[in-house]
Amino acid sequence: MSLFLTLLSGIAWSVVYVESIRVGFRDRSYAIPAAALALNIAWEILYTGYGFSHGTDVQTVVNFIWGLADLVIVYTFLRFGRSELPAFIGRGLFAGWATLLLVMAALVQWFFVVQFDWHDAARYAAFLQNLLMSGLFIAMLVARRGPRGQSLVIAFAKWIGTLAPTILFGVMEGSPLVLVLGTLCTVFDLTYIALLWRWRAGVPSLEPRKVAVG
Repeated sequence: MSLFLTLLSGIAWSVVYVESIRVGFRDRSYAIPAAALALNIAWEILYTGYGFSHGTDVQTVVNFIWGLADLVIVYTFLRFGRSELPAFIGRGLFAGWATLLLVMAALVQWFFVVQFDWHDAARYAAFLQNLLMSGLFIAMLVARRGPRGQSLVIAFAKWIGTLAPTILFGVMEGSPLVLVLGTLCTVFDLTYIALLWRWRAGVPSLEPRKVAVG
């Protein structure tokens, strides 16, 4: 069961990355929220480096592959991200913001290791940034007033990719923190899936509601 859940999570997250790259270039946007993307790439670089220096295992190889995919998604953010921002934010401000995000993410990931050991830091950081990503996907849908740079494939795969390790670490291995974080991810992920589904069905409008005056 543990192997099945591990493989399911790995496959699902690989789908997230591949689809994010495809959708990003298709829509000339970026498909993973910027703060979560920065934390993701920092996590993958840190734990890939640690894994290779302590004897390579399957998870380290997977982390390395995910990191390569995330680099392409980072490229889509750097290439198209400024168009998502107000016009007064020029290239210099955008570059400064992107650099700040990456530095912040690296510091956060490193101090998780300082606070916890490598084993616990990897899990706790992964689930916390996963929860952040879940909330930011909803914010992205609202901010863009539609699913540009997003897809139901990403939404479903992210949910399954998070649910599997939640069951493995939170339920089977009995981690209360992982269980709570993973459960909250499921709540946000299912909400995001429902919003995307309803938008594609033409039910809601994400345009600002007009209020009569007078």
